[in-house]
Amino acid sequence: MEIVTSLSLITFEKLKNDVDKLKNARDSVQYKVDDSKIKGDGIQQHVEEWLISVDEVISEVRKLTEVEEKSNNQCFNGLCPNLKTHYQLIKKAEREVNAIVGLHEKRKFDSVSFRTIPEEIWLKSTEGFIHFESRKSTLKEILGSLSNHNFNMIGVYGMGGIGKTMLVKEVAGQAKGNNLFEKVISAQKIGLGLVEEIEIVRAGRLYERLKVEKKILIILDDIWGSLDLEAVGIPLADDNSRCKVLLTARSLDVLSCKMDCQHNSFIDILNKKEAWSLFKKMAGDCIENSELKSVATDIVKECAGLPIAIVPVAKALKNKSLYEWRNALRQLQRPFLISFSGTQAVAYSTVELSYNHLEGRELKETLLLIGYSFICCVEDLLCYGMGLALFQNINTLEEARDRALTLVDKLKNPCLLLDGVTSEWFAMHDVVRDVAISIVLMRDSGSPRSTTRISARSTSPRPGGLLVMLLLQMSLHKQTSQSMPVVPPAQTLRRSSQI
Repeated sequence: MEIVTSLSLITFEKLKNDVDKLKNARDSVQYKVDDSKIKGDGIQQHVEEWLISVDEVISEVRKLTEVEEKSNNQCFNGLCPNLKTHYQLIKKAEREVNAIVGLHEKRKFDSVSFRTIPEEIWLKSTEGFIHFESRKSTLKEILGSLSNHNFNMIGVYGMGGIGKTMLVKEVAGQAKGNNLFEKVISAQKIGLGLVEEIEIVRAGRLYERLKVEKKILIILDDIWGSLDLEAVGIPLADDNSRCKVLLTARSLDVLSCKMDCQHNSFIDILNKKEAWSLFKKMAGDCIENSELKSVATDIVKECAGLPIAIVPVAKALKNKSLYEWRNALRQLQRPFLISFSGTQAVAYSTVELSYNHLEGRELKETLLLIGYSFICCVEDLLCYGMGLALFQNINTLEEARDRALTLVDKLKNPCLLLDGVTSEWFAMHDVVRDVAISIVLMRDSGSPRSTTRISARSTSPRPGGLLVMLLLQMSLHKQTSQSMPVVPPAQTLRRSSQI
């Protein structure tokens, strides 16, 4: 009996020491787990299983120790337990000691956590989204395409500042709410934590992480060119219904040709009623004041249905004096270079960005020519373009017409030009025209005082200043010292071409 008692004391003393060490190890791992959760990281499954196993062993040891202590107390009271029972307690204690040793071996983790693919905060809330009547059908169309099992690449396009990002937020929120996807993420957050230098390793790890997600929507906002999704680790070929990508761009070409989207939705400008409603929401009921209303109406008109122009202007003028409203209207009506600051800078920068991304000088100069000279039909563009030698490598009138039509189509893709009544006619938003004129004035060698006398809202074409400037620039590009002829107005060129 004494031998059994001594063995029991030794075994349980070792068990208590080992379980104390195990508790310390558990606390150390748990601290790392808690810290990782605070950072938003996911916990490795084998780490979670290890912690569960540790808690189970600690619980079993506690129960076993209580039984052993009760048995010892009985001995002190002269009631010695059955030797068989005492022996069984020793064997159980030895098994727990071995279990603890095994848990210490399994504790050798490379890491306790992994970087998750976090959902954007802005995807969790669509506060600020206004349900414009004209966009309800577009929103419904996009949600329908996301539900279509044949589509895994869906595009949304429209000019800069039109509200693509805000609409996509609403789509994402509704798609998540309707259980179309378990997770909706933004592409900017996909690569967090992938710190390897070699891109193929980063893509491989991202691919494995995305494959874990059952139904996921990835949002790629403001795409400007081709992007190899598989190369960066976004799996699309496996299952169209599991992983889908929603892209926004300013150009239909980017979505349909460079990204091969199966369905594309167009977002147009706000109509007059919606533009006024948005402006009033941002500026407040003060615009219903009889003195302000007429000025406010003209300001809304100048914003051309662009939310990115309407919102900052309205907020800036809220609760301001009448003279400040009138001054703002004059600035909007006269796109002086010095005026593009503050409220107008946002709208200007979005259109300027589209201009800067146009491919080739020919396309850029065509946009400036159309904007500055108020050209609105292919025939006038053809006359100006030929007179300025704007079109490159052209030998016949037919080639020139084809080039003009091609350039117009290329400018329509990023929504810098809009469709006209026929394929021969086109239109340009006033905001885009203001930017074009300002770029021309910026490049003009004239004094600031002379440029500020030019109004963007002139009702007739004014070819002189721009044509001279373009001719000078072209002569510099061609590095020729030959003098350029003065180009006559479009009407004269048109008549000459018919002789």
